Amino acid sequence: MSLKIVVLAKQVPDTRNVGPDAMTEQGTINRAALPAVFNPEDLNALEQALRLKDQFPGSTISVVTMGLPKSAEVVRESLYRGADEGFVVTDRTLGGADTLATSYTLAQAIKKVGNYDIILCGRQAIDGDTAQVGPQIAQKLGLTQVTYAEEILSLDEKARKVVIRRLIDGGVETVEAPLPLVVTVNGSAAPCRPRNAKRVMKYKNATAVAERAPEAAEKYAALIAEKPYLNIAQWGAADIEADPAQIGKAGSPTNVKAVKNIVFKAKESRTLTASDEDVEGLIKELLEGKIIG
Repeated sequence: MSLKIVVLAKQVPDTRNVGPDAMTEQGTINRAALPAVFNPEDLNALEQALRLKDQFPGSTISVVTMGLPKSAEVVRESLYRGADEGFVVTDRTLGGADTLATSYTLAQAIKKVGNYDIILCGRQAIDGDTAQVGPQIAQKLGLTQVTYAEEILSLDEKARKVVIRRLIDGGVETVEAPLPLVVTVNGSAAPCRPRNAKRVMKYKNATAVAERAPEAAEKYAALIAEKPYLNIAQWGAADIEADPAQIGKAGSPTNVKAVKNIVFKAKESRTLTASDEDVEGLIKELLEGKIIG
């Protein structure tokens, strides 16, 4: 049996480098001004997809990302590691999307990819840490979901069932679920394999339309005509038949108020005794400072 695997990957701001220009005047994250990285847990999800592809010859991995045109970089990184094709969903109307609008957009894109057996993504993205998008996509597609996955233990071809180990509060849980389904993968899962040198050479010139300089249009047209696999498909809101009321800021009931880089510094230290007087004084101080209570 061969599988049609979809991996959702996100290019995220590097949260280790948040500066004063991290926010726009509209209250959204200024992604263009921040260094961008492949969302770490999406790499864990990609590795689980690659292991399934290794196990079931003939399987294919389609990577879907939503974001600015430069997010095509995560598709290239996926191709370097073993993915087969990629899709970049980018459109000005998608800007400012919260998890509800993002999950709707990605669900529409997955429908356009079609004929999927399993959808994999990271548990959460480091720019929001909500862990909401994966489960919301499962709900919108009407699929079973398995969250906090650490490893896909087995997949029964005939019964079309998969056994997954989950890392949850208090221990480990092993569950069985039917295909098709959505799986969100923990950062504690196996790390993604490194780039393959041959695949880097093969796909290093893969691009999406929005990345190509206008003056190089003829060059790219000739290159892609010769090597079609170098074209990273690019979709806008119309291509995925998205409802304008459910995407971007229009479809987002929540907004980011602020993004700050906070460094905790100890200004002073105090030593308290176990006396009732010291304990009571500390509690009063914490209450007055609105630290507790």
